[in-house]
Amino acid sequence: MILNYVWLGFFASAFTAALAQTLLGDFSVFPRLMTALFDAARTGFEIALGLTGVMALWLGFMKIGERAGMIDAFARAVNPALRHLLPGVPPGHPAQGAVAMNLSANLLGLDNAATPLGLAAMRQLQSLNPSSDTASNAQIMFLALNTAGLTLIPTSVIAIRQTLALKQGLAGFNAADIFLPTLIVTAITLITALTVVAAVQRIPLWRAGLLMPLGALGLGAGALSWWLTRLPADAAARSMGLIGSGAILSVVLLFLVAGALRRVNVYDAFIDGAKEGFGVAVGIIPYLVAMLAAIAVFRAAGLMDMLMQAIAWAVAAFGLQTDFLPAVPVGLMKVLSGAGARGLMVDVMQTHGVDSFAGKLAAIIQGSTETTFYVLAVYFGSVGIKHTRHALACALLADAAGLAAAIVVAYAFFK
Repeated sequence: MILNYVWLGFFASAFTAALAQTLLGDFSVFPRLMTALFDAARTGFEIALGLTGVMALWLGFMKIGERAGMIDAFARAVNPALRHLLPGVPPGHPAQGAVAMNLSANLLGLDNAATPLGLAAMRQLQSLNPSSDTASNAQIMFLALNTAGLTLIPTSVIAIRQTLALKQGLAGFNAADIFLPTLIVTAITLITALTVVAAVQRIPLWRAGLLMPLGALGLGAGALSWWLTRLPADAAARSMGLIGSGAILSVVLLFLVAGALRRVNVYDAFIDGAKEGFGVAVGIIPYLVAMLAAIAVFRAAGLMDMLMQAIAWAVAAFGLQTDFLPAVPVGLMKVLSGAGARGLMVDVMQTHGVDSFAGKLAAIIQGSTETTFYVLAVYFGSVGIKHTRHALACALLADAAGLAAAIVVAYAFFK
């Protein structure tokens, strides 16, 4: 129900702002909104169309893993941790394996793999949902962990910074200097999301069965991070790409070998899974177009600029430092649109310099936050969820905590 009000609010506020601007003499605002509206519809379809092949590919491999028994084995392996976070999921259920694989892909920064794996996890969780159009507790927890955007290395952000540094003539520039701050901020965002959802769902987090696996994961991530920080920026980015790609391809090979050993017809299994992937990708088009269209008219009406002006006024009124303000639109836009936020990040780096405080903060925000509205629209839309309950509120609270943490951490590291 809350998404209904949010979606309606985007359109109502955009129309009201456009009407006011028209009365003040700006007769281009309504045509601008119309252009943004139809461009968003086309973009939504193109995203879904591009996702169709990826979904078919990954759900095909997932079907092989399922018939080979590897998904069940993976679910049993992660059961000690996930059974506390997803108490509504039976021990060893394939949903646990699918959730763990999605979170692993996100951790390694493999967006192309994370999205189809996440959609597969939502479908598994939906099979346990007693109310088909209302989000279950397990689905909300899973979405909260996704929107927290935990990523070990922000590879794409580092690559963009390195490219811009070369254009700006910066010699010896360390594009990976935002790595540790980004990791800290994304961890804070994840802990906030986990804590908020657990509080709402009354899930006790202080259990050895949960804390020990999380601690082991933290130690492993810390060791890998320590090793990567000792490498040059370009070598660290290449190493992370190699580790991530190698991990995913190893899983694919494991599924194929296990299927062959268990006499599974892997080709037929892949085709069956790929057919399901096509249906899932087509099914999210209405949800994706609806959300992108609402966001587009909100931006085209100038309301994002108005919001930034209001924030700047409030910060100045309290006598606080304002050198972080140029990077704040990246955080606000990231909640709505990943591509839009990336464009704003590049604009901040070009305007203020890639090595400036604002440029570094923009990179930290981009690398440690997630596109909440996009994730909710796609993931819930893929299984026909209409009533999201407390999912959006919890995700936005985690986003706010992440943005605040990014500002504080950036000041601690770079000021």
